[in-house]
Amino acid sequence: MKKILITGALGQIGSELTTKLRDIYGADNVVATDIRKNEETQLAQSGPYEVLDVTDAKSMFDIAETYQVDTIMHLAALLSAIAETKPLFAWNLNMGGLVNALEVARELQCQFFTPSSIGAFGPTTPKNNTPQDTVQRPTTMYGVNKVAGELLCDYYYHKFGVDTRGLRFPGLISYVTPPGGGTTDYAVEIYYEAMKNVKYTSNIGKGTYMDMMYMPDALNAIIALMEADSSTLIHRNAFNITAMSVEPEDFAAEIKKHIPEFKLEYAIDAARQSIADSWPNSIDATAAKQEWGFKAEYDLTKMTEDMLAQLRPKFLLKAN
Repeated sequence: MKKILITGALGQIGSELTTKLRDIYGADNVVATDIRKNEETQLAQSGPYEVLDVTDAKSMFDIAETYQVDTIMHLAALLSAIAETKPLFAWNLNMGGLVNALEVARELQCQFFTPSSIGAFGPTTPKNNTPQDTVQRPTTMYGVNKVAGELLCDYYYHKFGVDTRGLRFPGLISYVTPPGGGTTDYAVEIYYEAMKNVKYTSNIGKGTYMDMMYMPDALNAIIALMEADSSTLIHRNAFNITAMSVEPEDFAAEIKKHIPEFKLEYAIDAARQSIADSWPNSIDATAAKQEWGFKAEYDLTKMTEDMLAQLRPKFLLKAN
């Protein structure tokens, strides 16, 4: 990777990935794009920034050609919970944007990354230690998009030789960017509410296990995969990765070590709970470990310590 174009750069992953890549590869070598006009953000001021609607294929091509990029990281998408309320819009955005990005990568011979998700699995998938290669019959539009996206990226690799790569992300937890409409967002919200109100009402039920990962591990995984020797990759797209399998009570127990008075309550959101119930309890990341050396550094304890430490100054500033 020498010159990188990122779509969805103002989203949960994109906002942090853009900053990290600019630190590594140089600010001028990472072109951030998003549909939003946020000229005042630090991200827009720290390097090249272009407004882009990913459903506009010509604009995407023009930006990529103008900046002479050799890598495209396509992150723009509608997330799981929101996608269920707008399924047709989700299909048009998620799949239309992906096809456009793949076509640009094909035409300009770019390396390509796009994320998949544990949402690509469904209720008939093995729930525990879900294998890399297994049944994928999701019951959500988001999941359908992710499975179709995995297959489409495989197609562009085998048919056109596009160097496509991808990760099946678990729920991602970050102190930088607010939640954006994902089913696992409760795992981010619980930390914010612990600092703000010393209590949290979870919309996901007790005993609902899902895989999670701290954002620094997710960013390192993207870079490690993209820098990996292509000859070592068997699966290429949609590697299972994970750091921890947790339920709401696990988060509460760790938070109470730092904030003893913290209280966890429940008000189940039936729609989100249904999505969560269709996903695995835990997944097997053996393929990622063997093929390109994936390793997560943060477990629940280490992540909780850092999350609260990073959030504390923000809430102290607001209080003053």
